[in-house]
Amino acid sequence: MKSVIIYTDGACSGNPGPGGWAAVLSYNGREKELSGGEESTTNNRMELSAAIAGLAALTERCSVTLYTDSQYIERAVNEHWLDSWKKRGWRRKDGPVKNLELWKELDRLLGEHSVTLRWVKGHADNEMNNRCDALAVARRDEYAGRARRREPSEN
Repeated sequence: MKSVIIYTDGACSGNPGPGGWAAVLSYNGREKELSGGEESTTNNRMELSAAIAGLAALTERCSVTLYTDSQYIERAVNEHWLDSWKKRGWRRKDGPVKNLELWKELDRLLGEHSVTLRWVKGHADNEMNNRCDALAVARRDEYAGRARRREPSEN
C-alpha cells in the first residue's frame, strides 16, 4: 500500500464569509497542491473541504498520514466523536451535526483508506502547514474579491 502524507488547512474571513481551503499531498518525493473556496462559508467547512479534497484525490487505497490544524476535525476522528454521531443518527448530544454532508463524505473517505490523523499547531513553525495556510488564504482572498465585484456600488 502506498504511503501518502497530506497537509490541509482552511481559511475564512468572517463566519460566514469568503473562505479558502488547501491540501498538499506528498508521495515518493512528489507533491500535488489542491485548493478551492467559496464566497460565503465558515472556517469549519473550509477545514473539512481541505481534508475531503486531499483524500478524494487518491486513486487507490493508501496509508495516509493527514495533518490538520483543526482540533475540531482531529478530535472528531481521534476521540471518536464521529463514531458517536453516527450511532446517534448523525446527532451530537446537543443537536444535529453541523456540516452533515461534509462529515458524511469525510467519513466515507476515511473508510476507503488507512488514515492516521494528526494535529499540527497552525500559524507556527511547520513549513507544510504554513504552505497550506498561504494557499488557503490566497483562495479566500480570491473569493472575497469575487464577492466585492458583485456588490452594488454606492452612489
